[in-house]
Amino acid sequence: MNKWIPVSGLLLAAALTATACGGGKSDNAAPAASAAASAASSGAARTITVNAKNFEFDQKEIKVKKGDSVTIALNNSQGNHGLKIEGYDVEVKGGKSVTFTADKAGEFNFSCSIMCGAGHAEMTGKLIVE
Repeated sequence: MNKWIPVSGLLLAAALTATACGGGKSDNAAPAASAAASAASSGAARTITVNAKNFEFDQKEIKVKKGDSVTIALNNSQGNHGLKIEGYDVEVKGGKSVTFTADKAGEFNFSCSIMCGAGHAEMTGKLIVE
């Protein structure tokens, strides 16, 4: 009987690891917003909703103008994810939003910041500040 306790623990740990990204739907189902839908002038406020599901973001590229105030809202439609933008020290987790000023021109990679399973490394995109 005692030998089943460690075996059960190992099976439970394996099941949790295998389903790390499949944690279910987020209750914060915000409608998808196009990255291109916003004001065009520099310094304008931009709100962008990124939908994340297992191993992909719905937007691989986000374009903004230098000087824009940018709000990124992350909606986890499947699993548990975060979005981190390298070079901006910006991170947002599912169901939340973050606002920052796009004050550096260039291309900045973003990726999932929460280990979510076998396809985690493919959850990437690019913020382009023109």
